[in-house]
Amino acid sequence: MQTALAHFWRWIRSLSMHIKVISSMLFVALGAILLLSLVTSLAIQSYFYNTHLRLIQNDAELIANSYIRFYITGDTTKIDQLQELLSTTSYLVQIFDHKGNMFLCNQPIGYPFSNCEHPVLPSALKASLQGETRTGYAMIPTLAKKTSSTLYISKPLELRGENIGALVIVDVRPDISDLLNQINQTILITAIIIGIVVLLFSLLLARHLTSPLKGLTLAAEKMKRGQYTQRVDVPPSHDELGMLARTFNEMADTIEADVNELHRQEQFRRELLANIAHDLATPLTAIQGFSEALADDIISDPAQRQETAQRIGREVQRLRRMVADLQQVTALESGRTTLDLAPLNIHTLVEETLAVIAPECEQMGLTVRNEIDPHTPQVQADSDRITQVLLNLLDNARRHTPPGGTIVVGAEPRDNYLHIHVSDTGSGIAPEALPHIFERFYRADRSRTGKTGGSGLGLAIVKAIITAHKGTIHATSTPHQGTSITFTLPLVANSQSQQKIASKTA
Repeated sequence: MQTALAHFWRWIRSLSMHIKVISSMLFVALGAILLLSLVTSLAIQSYFYNTHLRLIQNDAELIANSYIRFYITGDTTKIDQLQELLSTTSYLVQIFDHKGNMFLCNQPIGYPFSNCEHPVLPSALKASLQGETRTGYAMIPTLAKKTSSTLYISKPLELRGENIGALVIVDVRPDISDLLNQINQTILITAIIIGIVVLLFSLLLARHLTSPLKGLTLAAEKMKRGQYTQRVDVPPSHDELGMLARTFNEMADTIEADVNELHRQEQFRRELLANIAHDLATPLTAIQGFSEALADDIISDPAQRQETAQRIGREVQRLRRMVADLQQVTALESGRTTLDLAPLNIHTLVEETLAVIAPECEQMGLTVRNEIDPHTPQVQADSDRITQVLLNLLDNARRHTPPGGTIVVGAEPRDNYLHIHVSDTGSGIAPEALPHIFERFYRADRSRTGKTGGSGLGLAIVKAIITAHKGTIHATSTPHQGTSITFTLPLVANSQSQQKIASKTA
């Protein structure tokens, strides 16, 4: 039994959602109709039985009273009147004396069988002669010339507590079964119509429910095969299906973004490895060539040998700087670097930084200006790291600005941050290169080499330092007109208050 039940439930679970919805609604609807039909049939049957029984009981009371009056008075006219009354009724009426002898009987109009030969209900008669009243249904021939269940009543005839006989009345009219059959047929037809309506509604509802699910399944299958652009139509509703579709699309957006990011990172990793290999190959090739020349005594002149050794040293230092820069970027991005944060006057720091690069800028014919207000609010920052940022940005501006150009450093407090920009009138950066300038080993000018353009890690280090300070950095540029790089640093608490007061005063 349990095995069969388990197989049945497995079969139920194997059905499609479409079939489950339709069958469930049909089962509930038809079950409700059948239950309603049963209750209705029983209610009608009970109503007819009680109503019919009351009518027979009333007639039985009249007949019994007539017989008792005759019994008391001995007036035979009462019997004649009763006989005339019974000849017009559709009841089978039998009256017995106290010994069970039939005293009076009738022959209903149209009744094809004799009613006066023997008791129609012997068992009920026997019970009534003993003082018991019985009612119910009995299977006897009716006016319809067929044996069917019909209502009867059998009651004792009593006078002053003495049993003087019994009265048996049977309604030989066609019983209510035909009426009940008609009612049941009507209910059946109604059930069929309702079933068809429910079936159509179930089909529409199942389609409404399962179509989005089929779309979700198809989209999920395509996403499993790598088609991450799949989306589903969101139903114009706020029910669970609409929420599911919206959630699926949001999940698909997230997955697509993550996959694109993974692809971008993979592409970046490949380019990074290629750039590292390229940047390492150049100094290593030079070191190998110079070392072999010294080892093979190709260079015999002492001065040239000294110069070659110095070149090897410079290439080694270049490799060390590259490794140190990589380590610094990694440490900053991983959060392993500890910042020595303290209130910092950015105007003073820029002045000190410009003093370092001023000689080289003067030699190149460049104008460098510090346009930061000396009273600019202080920032919470690591002085050494921000100096490193400024030196890197100023050095980039210097190398890309032609003679006669200008480099400007400015700042303005806004939204609890100090926005610092380094602008130049140099060659600018191509629009397609601008989003990538803060990536490791990326060079906007592909013609630049390690000797002319640095390691390609400078701006990556700058971004890592600013990010570690909870700031942001971005660049704007117009080719052949110049570039501006802006980064933000958080203001110290009292500087924020001063900034708000100054804003209100202004």
